[in-house]
Amino acid sequence: MTNYRPAGSTAEGPFEVVITPDSAGWGCSGLRVLHLDGSQEVSTADSEALVLPLSGSCVVTVDGAAFDLTGRAGVFDGVTDFAYLPRDSTAVITGTGRFALPSARTDRRLPARYGPAERVPVELRGAGNCSRQVHNYCLPHTFDADQLLVCEVLTPGGNWSSYPPHKHDEAREGESELEEIYYFEVANGGMGYQRVYGTEQRPVDVLAEVRDGDVVLIPHGWHGPSMAAPGYDLYYLNVMAGPGPDRAWLICDDPAHGWVRQTWESQDVDPRLPFGRKQ
Repeated sequence: MTNYRPAGSTAEGPFEVVITPDSAGWGCSGLRVLHLDGSQEVSTADSEALVLPLSGSCVVTVDGAAFDLTGRAGVFDGVTDFAYLPRDSTAVITGTGRFALPSARTDRRLPARYGPAERVPVELRGAGNCSRQVHNYCLPHTFDADQLLVCEVLTPGGNWSSYPPHKHDEAREGESELEEIYYFEVANGGMGYQRVYGTEQRPVDVLAEVRDGDVVLIPHGWHGPSMAAPGYDLYYLNVMAGPGPDRAWLICDDPAHGWVRQTWESQDVDPRLPFGRKQ
């Protein structure tokens, strides 16, 4: 299969999206998106995972604990609370809405936990038409996990994010090796675009129009920009994990385009930000 997976192409039962390490052709990162009106049992097997409301609310019961997730109306309505599921666990999710279950293979079992929305760092990144909003749910400095890295990015219509193009496919000084999943939603039934490109030694070539429920897989290579068409705010959930022993998100800009960061110093952040919760 290609690195672009259109909405519905990986659906299984109540899950609108099912990306496993095996179906992606790599070793670590996974994602399921659950459409729920009632209860659903989910197993984590050899992976740790989050239950992250995209819309709606739920109760997550796992390892004898129950976590009441307030959730949110939709992805452009600010951060949400979430639950962490250990590997080798079975959880019951009861509620109504759509819930992302980003995951990463791991050898270590950590305890199930609740992540409150008020502890999720909200970052306004870039400036001008490169302004975007980042919700840092499960990163080394925000929430403890063994391998899993999760954030989401909201880009106002007409802006570019995931820019300058960058990569994280080598374990070396200043860069970590991570597989990445982009899951997209677009306001008002619109569209955006995602670019991924590689090198002669490790080719990859994606320029995809993305809409609600689409997924782009990034095994390696430069990725960006993510382009929000004018009039259509763009959302994507990033799921990352890698084979290395250290849980780190270290990127390397494409040297042909890294200079763009310097231009932000003379520009203001887009006044349409922040979405949802005020800073």
